[in-house]
Amino acid sequence: MISGTTRLIAHLGYPTESFKAPLIYNPYFETSGIDAIVVPMGCKPEDYPSFLKVLFRLSNIHGALVTMPHKVTTMRLLDTISTNAKVAGSCNAIRLGGDGELIGDMFDGDGFVRGLLRKGQKVAESDVLIVGAGGVGSAIAASLAAAGVRRIALHDDNMIALSGLHERLNTYYPGTQVTTGSSDPAGFDIVVNATPLGMRQADPLPVDVSRLSPNTFVGEVVMKTEITPFLAAARARGCAFQVGTDMLFEQIPAYLEFFGFQTTTAEELRKIASI
Repeated sequence: MISGTTRLIAHLGYPTESFKAPLIYNPYFETSGIDAIVVPMGCKPEDYPSFLKVLFRLSNIHGALVTMPHKVTTMRLLDTISTNAKVAGSCNAIRLGGDGELIGDMFDGDGFVRGLLRKGQKVAESDVLIVGAGGVGSAIAASLAAAGVRRIALHDDNMIALSGLHERLNTYYPGTQVTTGSSDPAGFDIVVNATPLGMRQADPLPVDVSRLSPNTFVGEVVMKTEITPFLAAARARGCAFQVGTDMLFEQIPAYLEFFGFQTTTAEELRKIASI
């Protein structure tokens, strides 16, 4: 039930047809007795900067979830930005501070890392290969660096994105060894596909899976199918793995904490989600 006391969380992006967050958050709010609601709001890029300022002047606004194509633009519209968001170069959550300031953070990477830890995968002092230095790859790199990995190797054909992420990691996490170049997965504890490869069955695999050790943990960000061709190949090699939707469900508890709501677990969210 929506009332005059309901706290509003805007889900900002364009277009909105594929939005899944309301189908997870709103059932959770209802079953937990939290007087809040997530509302999809389609905003075209040219209108977004002015709309965001007006939106946060509402008396019942509590925060916002931010998705494509606004994650990067949001960075220049905030008052306070987390280190994760700075390294990622993008933001997917905004909270209204006590003095009216806009506080931004990025949780894609936290969701990924929380998923690894809940599966018993060691993260600290690990060597990690991330294929893909775009928005999601940058967010995962930031959270892995924050979690204390020893080395991050980055691969991307986009040299501008690759060098930018390399520079940001060196700036904010100088204790983490960062290299760029090869996508060879041999010798890594964790290998992450942070590219769109796998959205289509005909896509090439992001790495040479014959070079994967059975002891390597493999992570995926593609959510279109649970077991992508990459995960299927890694599973055949004997690798433990994490599916793309785990990152989505695991980051929601972090969002809830950021917004000051009662938190929960990814398992509970999966049980009540309307997806």
